[in-house]
Amino acid sequence: MELNLQQPIGQNKGLGFPLFRFLKGHLHLWVHIGALLPLGVLVWMFFTGHLTVNPIQAASQRTGDIALVFLLLSLACTPAASILGIKEAIRYRRTLGLYAFFYAALHFLIFVGLDYTFRWDLIWDTLVENHFIVLGFCAGLILLALAVTSFDWWKKRLRKNWKRLHRLVYLAGGLVVLHYFWAVKAGIQLPLLAIWILLALLLIRVPTVKELLIDARYRLTRYFRS
Repeated sequence: MELNLQQPIGQNKGLGFPLFRFLKGHLHLWVHIGALLPLGVLVWMFFTGHLTVNPIQAASQRTGDIALVFLLLSLACTPAASILGIKEAIRYRRTLGLYAFFYAALHFLIFVGLDYTFRWDLIWDTLVENHFIVLGFCAGLILLALAVTSFDWWKKRLRKNWKRLHRLVYLAGGLVVLHYFWAVKAGIQLPLLAIWILLALLLIRVPTVKELLIDARYRLTRYFRS
């Protein structure tokens, strides 16, 4: 059944379509608000003493978690467009990726600045003893390179190499989920969920799997419209 978006609001049930069009027309703004909201909550919790008994560690962990969420969301934009037919998702892929880097940078700065107060000797000893931190650091370097080269100027300058470079985002994703899995001391459910999501995003890039999913979507669409 197809909906007529030109119908008066009184003839439609649920959320009014003028409001729906307003939200859709300002979606980029809502993406930014949604991306910055976790930071606002985190800052408020930090300065009001609601971040557990170890606020620096909690802030470090939460910024890392948020970075991973935005990284997975950015990776989901391409299959959302190509498989689910949500074409607008592509428009927000770079934005979500930049927010993933932003929170990853905060995660790093909290670690070296607040936790270790830029004591590089102590940081080096920690890196030697905890290899999962090295994985996170390598992932951060990749995200830094991708963030810097994400703009159109670099895309034109690098040409075909731009796509090759930005495929490294999947390597960064793999390093991040391994970093997360290795860092967790207890309760591995969320790291395992992140690993499965990343594997699913990699799997649906396989041409055969992608074609099967697109065909299934077309069949379902025809079924519900008939």
